[in-house]
Amino acid sequence: MSRVLVVEDSRTFSSMLSRRITEEMGHQVVVADSKAKAAEILATDADFFVALLDLNLPDAPRGEVVDLVLAHGIPSIVFTGEMDDELRDKFWAKHIVDYILKQNMDNVAYMLSLVERLHRNPGIKVLVVDDSKNTRYVVGELLRAHRYQVLLAKDGPTALAMLAEHPDTRLVIVDYNMPGMDGAELVSTIRRDHAKDQLAIIGISGVESAGLTVKFLKSGANDFLHMPFLTEEFYTRVTQNIELLEYIAQIKELAEKDYLTHLYNRRYVFSAGPKLMAAQTRRGQGVVLAMIDVDHFKNINDTFGHDAGDSVLRHMAALLSARFRASDIVARFGGEEFCVLATDMNAADAGGVFEELRQAFETSPVRFDGQSISYTVSIGLCTSPLGGLEDMIKAADDALYVSKNDGRNRVTIA
Repeated sequence: MSRVLVVEDSRTFSSMLSRRITEEMGHQVVVADSKAKAAEILATDADFFVALLDLNLPDAPRGEVVDLVLAHGIPSIVFTGEMDDELRDKFWAKHIVDYILKQNMDNVAYMLSLVERLHRNPGIKVLVVDDSKNTRYVVGELLRAHRYQVLLAKDGPTALAMLAEHPDTRLVIVDYNMPGMDGAELVSTIRRDHAKDQLAIIGISGVESAGLTVKFLKSGANDFLHMPFLTEEFYTRVTQNIELLEYIAQIKELAEKDYLTHLYNRRYVFSAGPKLMAAQTRRGQGVVLAMIDVDHFKNINDTFGHDAGDSVLRHMAALLSARFRASDIVARFGGEEFCVLATDMNAADAGGVFEELRQAFETSPVRFDGQSISYTVSIGLCTSPLGGLEDMIKAADDALYVSKNDGRNRVTIA
């Protein structure tokens, strides 16, 4: 389990933090009420993904606990009753994650959002592109302090090669003045293959020019930072751009996923299906489309209740997800009907593959409310691309109709 270290001498405040982190986020919290206790804990186990540190402890009144925790490589958020410019600069220089003023509950909410941000960041890749080795290092260290995966490139061509190798990169930070290909040219090139809802780009430059900001933004950048920048501004811009991508992804998932089974929905099939088929055609490979329907589903609902019917649908979804690759499209098409668009499957083998699937459903009863519910499915297959996705769906649906008319619990190939 992921763990959080809290070092705070106020039992009331540490208890409140522990409760919220445990209940709202599911992380384990270890509390120390002094620097000495924190040192004792870290001496035996320093496996924490973040530490929340009070700057004013009885045995460490000037923030000495920060050095102790950072020496163990633990990202640290500090909190205090007051913070002046000198103290703030002192702790930013140590590469803390952030500082929080203990003034109101809004600040506590911000702290907790930072904790969750740090928990997610190791799965996020950020590419820094700058011909200055020093700038690459400084920006890279700032990002590592927030637990991002950091990729470094010294010029445009190297950056493009890295993006090709790491297509799941979510943020690019790019300087303008670079030899061969300037930052705006690089941004334009990146945007040919990476949309704004998939990859954010922040331009940076030490050149004071409003025109440069506009040039970056018109080339496809999401944001721009003048150098030198405040550390707080840098982190705020990075976090806002990453979270915007996450919000967009959440909205897309709500639009494309079925709420009950968490499979893709009918809308997604018609949106992504043609693209998948076109990609398979370019590779000289085919697709197989299956329509799958639960037999006598109304009887299940009437006999066991609609909650039991929902359990059957979730059971089907889990089995389908386990049987097919991430590159395939598995969707709840509507009601008790499911659609599978399978890639890299030989048409000659499709019948056998889906016959095994049919048998798996038949021999895998659902446990619900102490009862065992057995069910079967009928399957219609189309193994030829025909005129496109809609034609394949119609052919598979017709084959499914034959399976139903011929007694159900069988596979029919169009």
